Amino acid sequence: MKTLIIAEKPDMGRNIAAAIEPKAKNYRSYLEGEQYIITWAIGHLIGLAEPEAYDNKYKKWNINDLPIIPDQFKLVPNARTLDQLKVIGELAKRSDLLVNSCDAGREGQHIFSLIQRHLELNQPVKRLWISDLTPETIRKGFQELKDGSEYENLTKAARARSEADWLIGMNGSRAFTTKHNVLLSVGRVQTPVLALIYDRQKTIEAFSSLKFFEVEGHFSQNELTYKGMWQGDRLTDGAKAEALAAKVKGKPARIESYEVKETKEYPNKLYDLTLLQREANGKYAFSAKKTLDIAQALYEKHKVISYPRTNSNYVTEQNIPEMHKTLSALQGTQYDEWVKGANRNLVHKGNKFICNPSKVEDHHAILPTNRKANGLSADEAKLYDLIVRRFLSQFYPAAEYKVHTVITEVEDEKFKTTVKELLSLGWKVIYGDQKKDKSKPAKGKGKEDEEEEELEVNEPFSISAVDEVFCSDAIVKEKDTQPPKHYTEGTLLKAMESAGKQIEDEELRDAMKDSGLGTPATRAATIERLKNVGYVEMQGKKIAITQKGRTAIELIRGAGVELLTSPEMTGQWERRLNEIARGTAADGQFMENVKRFASMIVDKVRVQSRAAKTSFEGDTPSLNAGAKSRSAGAAPRKTSGRTAADKPAAARKRSEAAATAVKTEDSGPKVIGSCPRPGCGGMIFMGRKGYGCSHYKEGCKFVIWKENHGRTLTDAQVKALIEKGKTGKLKLSGEDGTPLEGKLVLMNMDTGVLGVE
Repeated sequence: MKTLIIAEKPDMGRNIAAAIEPKAKNYRSYLEGEQYIITWAIGHLIGLAEPEAYDNKYKKWNINDLPIIPDQFKLVPNARTLDQLKVIGELAKRSDLLVNSCDAGREGQHIFSLIQRHLELNQPVKRLWISDLTPETIRKGFQELKDGSEYENLTKAARARSEADWLIGMNGSRAFTTKHNVLLSVGRVQTPVLALIYDRQKTIEAFSSLKFFEVEGHFSQNELTYKGMWQGDRLTDGAKAEALAAKVKGKPARIESYEVKETKEYPNKLYDLTLLQREANGKYAFSAKKTLDIAQALYEKHKVISYPRTNSNYVTEQNIPEMHKTLSALQGTQYDEWVKGANRNLVHKGNKFICNPSKVEDHHAILPTNRKANGLSADEAKLYDLIVRRFLSQFYPAAEYKVHTVITEVEDEKFKTTVKELLSLGWKVIYGDQKKDKSKPAKGKGKEDEEEEELEVNEPFSISAVDEVFCSDAIVKEKDTQPPKHYTEGTLLKAMESAGKQIEDEELRDAMKDSGLGTPATRAATIERLKNVGYVEMQGKKIAITQKGRTAIELIRGAGVELLTSPEMTGQWERRLNEIARGTAADGQFMENVKRFASMIVDKVRVQSRAAKTSFEGDTPSLNAGAKSRSAGAAPRKTSGRTAADKPAAARKRSEAAATAVKTEDSGPKVIGSCPRPGCGGMIFMGRKGYGCSHYKEGCKFVIWKENHGRTLTDAQVKALIEKGKTGKLKLSGEDGTPLEGKLVLMNMDTGVLGVE
């Protein structure tokens, strides 16, 4: 009897055979040598059965047949790869030992476990757990095979993840689809990710830009000239800013304080998969899926990087000698100059910034291997270059700077100057040939005016704290507060990693990794799923939510199952799955909670009113056009800027808007508030073109058009109009299209006509 090795994919199987059974005979779907038979899955050969496998009635989607909660989940082979599954079954009959050589992670464990369960394989199991596919690593891995039982908890976590996703996805999707008569996809991870995109878009649309002013002083001392920003409360009055500039211009000044501080910038962390995807998206506009596919090819096909589906930025002590070997292997390549400048003494077991075994679970950070990179495609070369440069930077010292902070006083007004003087490039020499990315301050956080302009210089900067200074000029800069930015795949991945929390501190981000949305291996697939079901679309690098995606989130929240859209809750589920994998939580209790939640979803949706068919239709607003001239992210539309009273057949259109609003009453229309018309008593509902009154049949003509003065009004703005009579300050358009700035005001409580204040 021989040992049967089951790899995850053919390439991996052939790599293993080449390393441990080089003379194995090739039988197309497996390789056989004297000691080993090596075969492979082709991804998932087995999956969870569809509902109709439990009962024929489930072939037809009916909300009254929900929830579907199997006592035991049935397995079904993938029809397209059935032949390979049969091959494994036949080979197993000739084997007395199995080696699980699928990818060393939760999903790889799951693929093997499903094959084992479906084929009822009872042989003892050993586990190959390696992080790269070089022959040396494979041979070492076979010398150190682990007992399969050591990974039993990981198998439980993988199974719980799969069955939980089935329960939520199958019951949620069928419930919402049958209730609203539109195919609506619901998922444990995809729905909260969609909610992140929805909430960001709503924030942008509701954002009202505020104009403010900065005063920049130009100073000279002897031969030195420098600039400083005025320090004080935010200036929103242009006249005051101009007066301040006039007050200081041409006046003598003095140095109130001058501080010099030396700082160091250390190399960035080694890559985990999510960080690699984020940076490849920012630098090359690669989608998360494209980066994962390329990384997998670099690992599996070219064998030039370690296992990419990792969530760690660190290595273990065993990796340190490998890193030094790889550095040597890069000699004579395009990286030769940087290899020669490398300081090997910086990469050692005591450097906790690189080597931290406590932060490595399944796999260490992504590293280049000691294989020469030949025959890479253009995109493969770009990703490989990112990984190699990040690796090489660890062998270089910190970049060193002197930070000069100067407070200049003129006419009792203070101006601040910050100059960052480069002393030593350190690791940044590796990126010297690349265009410098200017790190812009984060906007939309309420501190736009407090962000200091920091000047980075290469030449020495020196100022005398006692010599006289002269304010040669003062310039007023007009600025606008900015809304948060639209998600790109890179920034969405960052949000998924921390379950939607805005965390900039890297230590805290590390702590959140266990409770992010999905795993490094599945996040790309989640984003692709949202595209495929029509919930989002790409506009350049930006992710735009479609009308269908908006309505899906509003219906899920409207049904009272907000938890399904909650990144925090899904993050907690992911944490629990990680605890199951470590043996610190029970999979049985987790599954009971999931079953209860699936039943609750169905109960809530069953009593929900059906949505209007039209609520899923409509063009996705452009995120790009007019973004600079408008404060909210609404789509630019052709508009004359006229009020409802000026429109032809305005009365007929009022009835249309109100009728549309009321017609959806059986479908749970969106109530904005009470009608402000004195004595009316009706409710204002959102319709397709406007916000109308439920008492329109009794003669109420009140309506506020969605398209008004060059804007698409949001629910919050309409609510402000009917409750307070005005909005906050907005950017608007006049009748001739000229830009205006002011508040929309409810001019007529009987008709809803608006004016500008």
